Amino acid sequence: MLLVTCLVLVGVSSTLGLDNGLAKTPPMGWLTWERFRCITDCKKYPDECISENLIKRTADFMVSEGYLDAGYEYLGIDDCWLEKKRGPDGRIVPDKERFPNGMKAVADYIHSKGLKFGMYEDYGNLTCAGYPGVLGNERLDIQTFVDWEIDYLKLDGCYIDPMAMDEGYPAFGKMLNETGRQILYSCSWPAYQEPENIHPNYESIAEHCNLWRNWDDIEDSWSSLTSIMNWFGDNQDRLAKHAGPGHWNDPDMLLIGNFGLTIDQARVQMAVWAVLAAPLLMSTDLTTIRPEFKEILLNKDIIAVNQDPMGKQGLRVWKKTGRGSRARLEIWNRELHDDSFALAFVSQRDDGIPYAAEFSFEEMSLPQADYEVYDLYKDEKQRYLKSNEDFGVRINPSGVKFYKFVPKSKVEKSHSSRVATIDAVVNAVLNKD
Repeated sequence: MLLVTCLVLVGVSSTLGLDNGLAKTPPMGWLTWERFRCITDCKKYPDECISENLIKRTADFMVSEGYLDAGYEYLGIDDCWLEKKRGPDGRIVPDKERFPNGMKAVADYIHSKGLKFGMYEDYGNLTCAGYPGVLGNERLDIQTFVDWEIDYLKLDGCYIDPMAMDEGYPAFGKMLNETGRQILYSCSWPAYQEPENIHPNYESIAEHCNLWRNWDDIEDSWSSLTSIMNWFGDNQDRLAKHAGPGHWNDPDMLLIGNFGLTIDQARVQMAVWAVLAAPLLMSTDLTTIRPEFKEILLNKDIIAVNQDPMGKQGLRVWKKTGRGSRARLEIWNRELHDDSFALAFVSQRDDGIPYAAEFSFEEMSLPQADYEVYDLYKDEKQRYLKSNEDFGVRINPSGVKFYKFVPKSKVEKSHSSRVATIDAVVNAVLNKD
């Protein structure tokens, strides 16, 4: 990788944090990269190239197929949307053949659908795919994005010295804030420092970014998914405490609906991303997605876990590894705002054998109490767990069982409150008569 050793900051202080009021829960939306990558040949791939047609088609389907109603509000264009050279006035220019009406027209179409518009750039002199980056043109490019009325900016980190990011990313975020337009700020800051054994300053990252990529790009495979899950589990003690309303760790896009995951494996990603309070950023062809994958993406109970207003990132609380990876089983636990807990029991076995086990409250990291237990994928009926019992599960290989544990005292209190409300209404009507 070419490294640029200097960064133009134009007298910007990095001491002021991001204050845009956005991302109070993890952002949800759709991005081009994982599914459509850098496909630019629209003659050969007319339905898959990064183009105005792809974005408009996706906007239509996000609305008509219920994704916007489910919370997926951002529609983002990743790399490869640019001309290879800036315009005569120094501004970045969208590819004239693939975006013939310009980005403002694309933004207007997206906004007309009730969606928000996301864009990609890079803090280096080039994007990762070799298109113009923002280095040396920060203010001009930010003004261009404001003129186009974007709502979300993903700023990558190719072709820039990782050591310069500690000043560069906060500086850029401050310039975004100074425009007065609310623009969600997605950083790639730690994703370039972690592999170089540069210890990211997550306290500063959380102060200056709405979300940030921590580790490797996710690829469309079970092995890539589990490697990222394992990295987050192994490093959770230094990551989880920095996540919360307005600022989130980002393990990368959802693979669900593409080529590399089975239904069970797709369920694993959705469950673990919900526990991690991760951004839910789809990257699939919504016009051809199979119904089974669509059902996972639109699961309102799991989305509710992900969007829990307390914003506390969950943890991997238990794991077992036998010979090789086949015997690996793990439990992920997230505490929710209503005193309930979301628990994902994940099997990373790939030998075709289901895993059956019983777990104690200690192993589940669950407070001792009586619980009503709800299967968030609706494969099982409601269950009851007493405080003196173990909890039994049977998990498909490379699969998950995902439950919400609601304390029985909470259920009874809620029931009593509903009964009291009904009684009050009835009494008010009778007294009125």
